[in-house]
Amino acid sequence: MVKWTALALVLGFFIDLLVGDPRWLYHPVRIIGNGISFLEKHLRKWFSVTQKGERMAGFFLVLLICVFSAGIPFGLLYLAYKMHVVLGILLETFLCYQMLAVKSLKDESMRVLRELEKEDFKGARYAVSMIVGRDTQNLSGIEITKATVETVAENTSDGVIAPLFYMAIGGPVLMFLYKGVNTMDSMVGYKNEKYKNFGRCAAKFDDILNYLPARISAGLMIAAAYLGGYDGKNAVKIFKRDRYNHASPNSAQTEAVMAGALDIQLAGNAFYFGELYEKPTIGDGIRKVEYQDIRRANRLLYISAALGAFGFAAVRLGLWGVFALL
Repeated sequence: MVKWTALALVLGFFIDLLVGDPRWLYHPVRIIGNGISFLEKHLRKWFSVTQKGERMAGFFLVLLICVFSAGIPFGLLYLAYKMHVVLGILLETFLCYQMLAVKSLKDESMRVLRELEKEDFKGARYAVSMIVGRDTQNLSGIEITKATVETVAENTSDGVIAPLFYMAIGGPVLMFLYKGVNTMDSMVGYKNEKYKNFGRCAAKFDDILNYLPARISAGLMIAAAYLGGYDGKNAVKIFKRDRYNHASPNSAQTEAVMAGALDIQLAGNAFYFGELYEKPTIGDGIRKVEYQDIRRANRLLYISAALGAFGFAAVRLGLWGVFALL
């Protein structure tokens, strides 16, 4: 399995670029999400409704989802490689492809842009609601654009670079484990009354797993800014200054680079579940945000993703060389 992971990583990356996430193909993240909902329902019944009880329930959620997310691909790959190496490579490639979101992120964000270009703000609000967690019903066109650019920046790490990073280190097994934790964070990692205790373990573990990938993603995006003809110098400046302007230690890493590279200001106050959250801004408004910034953000996404895919494949080949010597 170690020997062929670099090949599977590159092939999976290219398949994602070509195919994306077709709606007819049942995605593993939906299975993980269903498992999280099922376990949440039952774990809340089994543990007391106290701070300690909810945190213990949340801990067991993380434990079970990690075993589930990593155990199934491990078993499938073990059987596939036992049967034939080609079958193992094909399965490893397919599993890698399933956990990447380059094309789907681009497609969903470009759907927002198309609605904005038609001045269909109702359609744009609905389209952006599919990819962000904030309330969108009252957003203006520029606010919709900012929300879309921010989610492209954040998901460059969460949906592309981080999965590739863990694929390079531990193959689809570690890649799926990461995605299980990331999915838990997106479902239960809120700081509201319902989840502040139950989702605490998932949120903290997600922060840990994203610590290195978020910073690697920022570095790759800075390189992409220079390669793509954007403001690389400002990307470095804003990254250094604003990369912690977020409640999460990781989310602003790539948002800061994106804001700097595009010479715009992102973030700021936003509504979540009807409640206003005051957040610092990221970047300087050297120029006004415009709809086409969504297209520019996607160009940075693609260049960063390509740098990450081939860079991590090279790292994986280096790891295989070390294992071969041992």
